[in-house]
Amino acid sequence: MTHHLVRYLKQDFTAHLFDYLLLITAGVFFLISVNIFKGERLLEFILLLAFTTFYIIWGIYHHIVEDDLHLKVVIEYILIGFTIMFLLKALILP
Repeated sequence: MTHHLVRYLKQDFTAHLFDYLLLITAGVFFLISVNIFKGERLLEFILLLAFTTFYIIWGIYHHIVEDDLHLKVVIEYILIGFTIMFLLKALILP
């Protein structure tokens, strides 16, 4: 079972290398920016909101390219994005 999952993830990552590299790069820039502007509460929140927005748009774009975009998928990305934003705001950026 685990072997099939690993094979699927490798195939998916290889097939959508640009998409995942874009997401990883944006995540790294987000973390670097938050570290640079540590203590600037408003700027940290704006960066967090910008990254969350980017994640939602990235997810929609990714599914448009795959031709499997549905309302359920959009709502899922919005809920995951804002859940992560809430958790980061509450735990890491209090």
